Amino acid sequence: MIIQKLPWAGIRVQTETTSLAIDPLFHFPSKFGQPQEPLYPLNEFGPVDAVLITHHHGDHFDPEAIASFYGEAVPVYLPEASVELAGHSRLTHVMGAAVGQSFCIGSFTITAVPSVDGMGDPQVAWIVRSEDTQLIHCGDTLWHGYWWSIASTYGPFDAACLPVNGAVLELPGRKPSGQPICLTPEQAVSAAVVLGARTLIPIHYGMIHHPPIYTQTPNLLDRLKASADGTMDLTILQTKEIHVL
Repeated sequence: MIIQKLPWAGIRVQTETTSLAIDPLFHFPSKFGQPQEPLYPLNEFGPVDAVLITHHHGDHFDPEAIASFYGEAVPVYLPEASVELAGHSRLTHVMGAAVGQSFCIGSFTITAVPSVDGMGDPQVAWIVRSEDTQLIHCGDTLWHGYWWSIASTYGPFDAACLPVNGAVLELPGRKPSGQPICLTPEQAVSAAVVLGARTLIPIHYGMIHHPPIYTQTPNLLDRLKASADGTMDLTILQTKEIHVL
């Protein structure tokens, strides 16, 4: 199984016969100012047989880019409660997945498992398995108590793609909490350990930092390396870089 890092939280996963993208992004949400890293047309990473979306937020679900670069009829899977939100897009083959549901895409077996969104919206984590290799991609989840049940039911994992930027939001019309809406570096390492992941691949960091609306936690890579040191393997990928499981 080959993992290629896409911008922000996205990855592309490939075997000899099948490829898919999780949370691919090209159009940057304007409310977050300007992207701190480049975005690339999705076709630069190669075609896909399907797209998996963890949740419908604009930095994870980019229906216009999916339709333009992968085709309007590409199969797109969302949490079942979010399917209706794709109704006004050009996408013609959108399907919902319930927590615990599994389905096949070519050589992959895909399973939706619990995830907890920092804004309280529907979200799933995706387990992608091919033969004896599997990974889990957790979108922009915050810390939750499902890690242990996911590990006992589906683990261990060859890789866990986990958010690490511990972002704090101050959005118009919402009272600020001062609390991170996704995993901090230290929490990501703890989650990866509980999941039984052989390696942690950090996602969801670097591109967005637009205080006070969106404030990324400081020194995250140094903290991530310090937390993972002696605990587990850490695989830091730059956009377009590849890791083979």
